[in-house]
Amino acid sequence: MNLLLGILYGLIAQAFTFIQLQGQFKIDWMKHNIIWVMCMGMPISFLYLMSVKHLVDYFDGQLWPSRLLGFAIGAVVFTIMSYWWFQEPLSLKTLICLGLALSIMVVQLSMK
Repeated sequence: MNLLLGILYGLIAQAFTFIQLQGQFKIDWMKHNIIWVMCMGMPISFLYLMSVKHLVDYFDGQLWPSRLLGFAIGAVVFTIMSYWWFQEPLSLKTLICLGLALSIMVVQLSMK
């Protein structure tokens, strides 16, 4: 259960982070209300804290697996959301990086 919760919190946190940082290019309100956008960081930080807590618990107190999974989750979420929100094409370079991120996830999850 810790693994699933850690990944779920991480996915939600990464999605909200994408919106917080890239939203200014899509949503005019965000461009003109920077203080409110900055305040989004508090609940996002809570999601990251919960993600790391559950992942570290799952990996018996080890920190590196949670860091590497968090990186990989972020790469996957960023790829999906930039394609969905901004119609950014998936170049060969992006696909290779995405493949590497997924490989990191596989290594971390299969070698507990």
